[in-house]
Amino acid sequence: MTGRQSIFEYEDLLACGRGELFGPGNAQLPLPPMLMFDRISTISEDGGAHGKGEIRAEFEVRPEAWFFPCHFKDDPVMPGCLGLDAMWQLLGFFLGWLGAPGKGRALAVGEVKFSGMVVPSVKMIEYGIDLKRVIRRKLTLGIGDGWLKADGEQIYAARDLRVGLFTPEAGAQAGV
Repeated sequence: MTGRQSIFEYEDLLACGRGELFGPGNAQLPLPPMLMFDRISTISEDGGAHGKGEIRAEFEVRPEAWFFPCHFKDDPVMPGCLGLDAMWQLLGFFLGWLGAPGKGRALAVGEVKFSGMVVPSVKMIEYGIDLKRVIRRKLTLGIGDGWLKADGEQIYAARDLRVGLFTPEAGAQAGV
């Protein structure tokens, strides 16, 4: 077990979005309104469903959230892609937390299943990523499975999420 911070509050997440948490040129979270969680409740290199690390986060849903009035008019629902993006955000954060250099980019997801919706009456979203593999070569790649719970009920599942961290050198070699 390392001595690294394992809980991150909202101000920490904003610092990450400004490039202050992991240093210039390294993993950053998006800033609001695209930041899709309020706190990281736990992050660890151990544990998770595959024993290779885990990250958990929470988002307090507000009925006045920016996405409800525009998706859809008179039928408000959080776009599923925002929940999926939050999972990619968390996976990229995990890689930066490990100390890997580079800027994060979502690369793929193997399978996504939606079995419910986030509507304005939902109070709390919980996200989880269970790491399956971290590859550290010229490019750092994280692979994990994720889920989203709305008020304690799992309604999204994503398998084989992939996020890469790209340095200027690795990006040039990859044709990015």
